[in-house]
Amino acid sequence: MTTSNSDKATKMSPADKQKMVDGHKKTATHLDAASKHHTEAAKNHEADDHEKAGQSMGKAKEHLDKAVESHKEVEKMHSSKK
Repeated sequence: MTTSNSDKATKMSPADKQKMVDGHKKTATHLDAASKHHTEAAKNHEADDHEKAGQSMGKAKEHLDKAVESHKEVEKMHSSKK
């Protein structure tokens, strides 16, 4: 007999569920922003505007750091629900 995901689901309060959803979305938002800034950095390097590329890279790093922080918060929530 196979077990479905719904059989394995851990019951959680609506508030905890929303915190998880919000945490995942926050992480994704920061990763999307980091991707955008890295793409800008690449375009600036192609245009030989290395100063702007560096600025874009700095913005990307800020978003990556925020994404990692948010991801760690989500991991904690997941591990506490086991």
